[in-house]
Amino acid sequence: MKNRYSWGRMYLLVSLLFVSVMLYAQEERDLKPVSRTYALTNVNIVQAPGRKVDMATLIIKDGLIKAVGKNISIPPEAIIIKADSLYVYAGFIDGLSRTGVIKPKEENKERPKDPGNPPAERAGITPQLDVRNFLSASDKSVEDLRSLGFTTAHVVPYGGMLPGNGAIIQLTGKAPDDMVLIEESSFYSELTPAERVYPATTMAVIAKWRELYRQAALEKNYATLYASNRSGLERPSSSRLLEPFYPVIDKRTPVLFKAEKIWDIHRVLGLQKDLGFSLILAGVKEGWEVTGKLKSSGARIFLSLDLPEEQKEDKKDEKKDDKKEDKKDVPKMMTDAEKEALEKRKAESIANYVSQAVAFQKAGIPFGFSTLDAKLKDIQANLRRIIKAGLTEDQALAALTTTPAQLLGLSDRLGSVDAGKIANLVVSSKPYFNEKSKVKYVFVEGTLYKIESSDAKKDASIVLEGEWSVTADTPQGKRESVVTIRKEGDKYSGKISGARFPQAQDLEEVTLDGNKLKYTFTITEGGNTMKITVEATVEGTTFKGTAAAGQFGNIPVEGKKKPQLKP
Repeated sequence: MKNRYSWGRMYLLVSLLFVSVMLYAQEERDLKPVSRTYALTNVNIVQAPGRKVDMATLIIKDGLIKAVGKNISIPPEAIIIKADSLYVYAGFIDGLSRTGVIKPKEENKERPKDPGNPPAERAGITPQLDVRNFLSASDKSVEDLRSLGFTTAHVVPYGGMLPGNGAIIQLTGKAPDDMVLIEESSFYSELTPAERVYPATTMAVIAKWRELYRQAALEKNYATLYASNRSGLERPSSSRLLEPFYPVIDKRTPVLFKAEKIWDIHRVLGLQKDLGFSLILAGVKEGWEVTGKLKSSGARIFLSLDLPEEQKEDKKDEKKDDKKEDKKDVPKMMTDAEKEALEKRKAESIANYVSQAVAFQKAGIPFGFSTLDAKLKDIQANLRRIIKAGLTEDQALAALTTTPAQLLGLSDRLGSVDAGKIANLVVSSKPYFNEKSKVKYVFVEGTLYKIESSDAKKDASIVLEGEWSVTADTPQGKRESVVTIRKEGDKYSGKISGARFPQAQDLEEVTLDGNKLKYTFTITEGGNTMKITVEATVEGTTFKGTAAAGQFGNIPVEGKKKPQLKP
């Protein structure tokens, strides 16, 4: 009897120890939730543009949408999210992006001995590269884009005229391979000239592109002939430079061309007409005058969400405004009538940019949107500006969901809230395009991300005033600077100093929204000026983020507050 009691007691102790260890291990390893099944209840579901179910239930299981509608039974293992009065949409799709893509450090760009025939890499010709080699699942840009409701992005590498292959990724996962939905989804191209070597002009880029394509077609034809009958034929050469063109020639892979300006669009369409490849035209900013030509080309279109700033009228101090205008925008000798005509042309130009999507809609051209070059903080406001210009909310939603899914061949998996599709979803507090709407949750392949608003992130413990040591990880190495921030009332100002600044320079803008810091400044080098915008997340006495440096992309930056010396 005593022996059985001892064994029973030992069994109980071992069982309790095992459970304790398992619970501890779960906390330590930050394991996934016990269940991957979720039930959103009493939620307004916008399944697709024009299709809505109010106060319904949505079931997610194993990364897929299992059921949508009313009177749906909830699985016992489901984690229930009471989404009363919230709105659910399909996750948004970005047609051209560098989200999560790390810019490689620049190689030595010394002028080669023969600048008319430089090495391919020096000329910006690297079609053999794969964007997957440059992906980082932990890059802050992934979280930032996801917090706006985007769940999928067509990403491309940095580079010159032929940077490499793009991929369609999901904005989730712990490693690059976890993110990839479709590898080698596009053959990415730009009209970017090389520096101080051929092709050094846009026209030279077009000529070089045509030359490479035709050379690849010849090599491919010979390789096909050789494969059919090797006897008596010289073995074809292998070329990493030309072989990436083969699926383009066969129209198995589309050419994704970034073309912002109207003349760039004309040049790319001329190249496509000459060579006949399948074309995706993305980052389009000035396409409203060539809608007819674009429609007949059959190109798939992604319009840029980077819009010019709105003109602000300020009549408080007209004399002061006139002086500022004379200094920055308008030649001093212009008459009032000439100034008025100039302002009118500027206003018309901005209106054309903002209403571009309306022009494409009227022309019957399907289009999606691209976030490349757009400031993420402006995207929701820019969408509202486009809607105000005449695009309906359903049309804007289509350009974020169903249309890009169709253009990228993803309609069977993404783009709408239907049973059987991947659980990529965005949940907002109000209809998404409402100015007061906040994204509350985002699901990517069934993984839940809770999005904290800037109001929720406000931290009274953040004291921005003082000196910050800032390190920028540039392609040329680490660069140090000191940022000094002051506060007067609710407004911040500051200065930046360092090796690149002979004298301390005023920051043009300093803001703190919750724990999101932003400041801008201008650097001058080699006679060129560039505006730098730093956006970072502050945690106590440190911050981490990126510096947007124009054509050089986003550069990682970190800051650490210097301790204040006591008097």
